[in-house]
Order: sequence, then C-alpha cells, then structure tokens
Amino acid sequence: MKLADLAKELHISTESFIKFITDFDLELSECITTNFDVKDDFVRFARENISFLQKYEKDLKADKSVEDIAENIHQPAEKIVEIIKKEKPKLFDNGLYKSSISSFGIDHKLGGNYQFVYDYFGKKTSLKERDFIGYRDLFFYISQELQPFINSTHLSEWGLHRPAGIVLYGPPGSGKIFWAYKIAEIIGYQFKEVKKHYLGSSFVDGNKSRFNEFLVNMLKEEKVLLFMEDFDSIMGIPHDEQSAAECDEETKDIILHYIGHFEAEDLLMVGSANSIIEIDREVLAPGRFDVLIPIFPPNLHERCEMILFHMMDHLTEDSVLMKILTKNQADHLPFWNEIASKMKTFSNTMIIDFTQSLKKRIRNIYLNDQSEDIVIDAHILEAALRDASAKLTEEYLNQVDQFLQDAAINNYDEFQHRIEGLKNELEDYKVVEAPTKTIGFTHNDEEK
Repeated sequence: MKLADLAKELHISTESFIKFITDFDLELSECITTNFDVKDDFVRFARENISFLQKYEKDLKADKSVEDIAENIHQPAEKIVEIIKKEKPKLFDNGLYKSSISSFGIDHKLGGNYQFVYDYFGKKTSLKERDFIGYRDLFFYISQELQPFINSTHLSEWGLHRPAGIVLYGPPGSGKIFWAYKIAEIIGYQFKEVKKHYLGSSFVDGNKSRFNEFLVNMLKEEKVLLFMEDFDSIMGIPHDEQSAAECDEETKDIILHYIGHFEAEDLLMVGSANSIIEIDREVLAPGRFDVLIPIFPPNLHERCEMILFHMMDHLTEDSVLMKILTKNQADHLPFWNEIASKMKTFSNTMIIDFTQSLKKRIRNIYLNDQSEDIVIDAHILEAALRDASAKLTEEYLNQVDQFLQDAAINNYDEFQHRIEGLKNELEDYKVVEAPTKTIGFTHNDEEK
C-alpha cells in the first residue's frame, strides 16, 4: 500500500502524515519505503489511532497563537515560545501561526507522554540497514516534487506535468549523485549517466558518434533518468572574455531542442551543479530545468550518524576494530558528538576521509602493540580530523557561501533551519579583519 492510498482510506492528507513522522522523530525505515510503500506496523498504528491522527491534522491546519497552543496542551507559554523560536514557523500578519506548527509536536518536545505511538514500532532500524542517514526533510521535499511521477492523477485531475529536468545543487562532496540515484529509485527509472566523452563528437568503436545521437537513443529507451555532472559549466552563460567550449554550447542547444519530448518519452534529466548562479536562465525556464533541489552538507547529528556508520561498515561482531570501538563506547552516537561538532561545514566525503584516517591510525597502533586495549582519545581523533580537513580549502568554503546564497533565494521557505544552521557554521571560518590604526598622534579619548 502506498502512503497516498492510506491517506485516502483514512481521509488524512499525506502532508499530515509526513509532518507527524517528523514531529515524533519516527525512523523512516520503520514507516515507509523509498518508493512510499507503507510498512505494516505503520498501517496498523494509523488504522487503530485514526481519531488521534484526525485531531493532529485538525490542529495542524488551524491558525493558532502561543496562548491557544498553551491552553490546548496545558504547557507554560514561555516554554512554547522557546520551542517555536527554534522551529521558526511562518506567521500571518495578525500574529497567528500558519499550519506548519503542531501543538502535539510541541507537547512531545516538552516531555508529553506519547508512548502509545512508539509501542507500535519495534527496535530502531540499525544504521547499516537504513536506505540513507538523516536528511528526512530533503527526502520528503524531493518526494513531493516527484509526485507527478508517483501519482498519475496529478496530470488528469490537476493538470500538473512531470518535470522534464531537475537541478541538484550543492557544494562538492555533498552527495548529489547519491540523491540522483535515489530519485531514480523513487520513480522507478533506470539510471544512466552522460559521460564526458558523449559531449560533442567522439569515436566509439571506431565510429563517429555525437551527443545528438546519444540523446535520441535515450529517448527510445524505457523510463530513463539521465544524469549529467558539471551541469553549471555545460549549461552555463557564455562570457565574452571566456566563451563556453563549443561542445558545451552544442550540448545545451541539443538538450533545449529535445526537452519538450522528455515527458512523453519518459525521460527525466537530472543535472548536478555546485551553484546555479552561472546556469543560463533560459535553461531554468518553466517546463525545462525548473525544479531546483539543494543538497546540503550534513548537520551535526547527521555527521555523528555518518561517522558511526562508516566506522562500523562491513565489520563483523568479533572483528578487532569492533571490539576496540565497543571498549571505548564508540559504537554509540554520543561518543562522536564532540569531534563531529568540530566538523563544521564538512562534506560527506570529508567525513569518510576522517573515518578512513582514524581506522588506519587505530590499526597502526594495534599492529605495533598487538593489544585491543586502545584508547580512542582526543589526540588520535584530532589527528584524523586534521587529515580530513585537507579538503576544507578557501575555495570549498567560498563554494559553501555561494550555495547558501543560492539556497536562500530559491529554497529558503522549505529549508530555513538548514540554511541558518549552515550559515552559523560557516561564520566560524570567516576572518574578522582588525581596524586599521590611524596614522598620527593618539588623542586622550582614543587612549581610553
């Protein structure tokens, strides 16, 4: 059963279900699959607690003030204000909160007893068994953008067409190709990549081939997601002082020529870009690549989960490293919180670099001492952190800064928490220049 089918059966919107899962911090793997099939435990919970879910949806849709919420959940208004400041919901002009805030969600955060929700779900899915770590908000946002692929009635009932092109934008190493694969999985398309040698003219098996022929062949295949890296370069704005390469201009013209046929031929093109500022506006026009999805570096909690996942990935229970991790209590998330808090703006690849460096250092100590009594202390953690920080260059930080500007313009409402959080992390790297001292004599008031 799809989530949309369950929502229709219970007369509760899919948006309310998604917000409920987020408010109560339910693990996605226990609720729904990547292609929105609902898990049995979640179906049972929803059917047996339909009255609660109806109350939840009614409250979610209601315009409400802090006083209304306080009266509804019997919590002090000042505590509710603290929670709302973190949520940063949208406000009407009259001071009432829009439907992005749930009284039940706030009550849950303030210690309200909702154990009946969790009684329906078993042991939390281990990290290694999850489809992906964190990014629940991004997953739901992408899924909403893909609804015309998932639900055929979007066209017949609402006239909403499937997008022909999507741009995934974010700093290098943030996982754009991962999400391109995930999109293909969600909509059931086969993943194909545009290799660099496909662009312009090339020789394949001794025969001259052009990108035009390649794209025409892709249109003939069944349900294809065509992934293109360096999209901002290939589809960029040509400058007088530095004109685009001939093959790039030709590629752009070919794509814009055929893009009107993508929907009818079940082809979706997904571009990967570090920034969208250099992409030709003609490319981003409605009906073309008009769906822009920001791919963020992981936040603190996601960094902890990623470190733990990559430290334990492929380990057997009786492996030497697993024993060392267990003795240090490094097989649990809290151990990694302090070092992860120092990885501000780190990309996914930097986190993997950290875990690889740390594993090598632990292995070297073991080979030298032949003992499992190894303490994973601050010294060894900081050394691995320095290794991983090699990619934290000025160029990378500038790319993060540009990404934040892009995201603030195009996706602020959907990802304001991530944008503000990443902005605060980036501030730690910005150098504040000391004011230039005035040449001349110092006056008495200046000495003070």
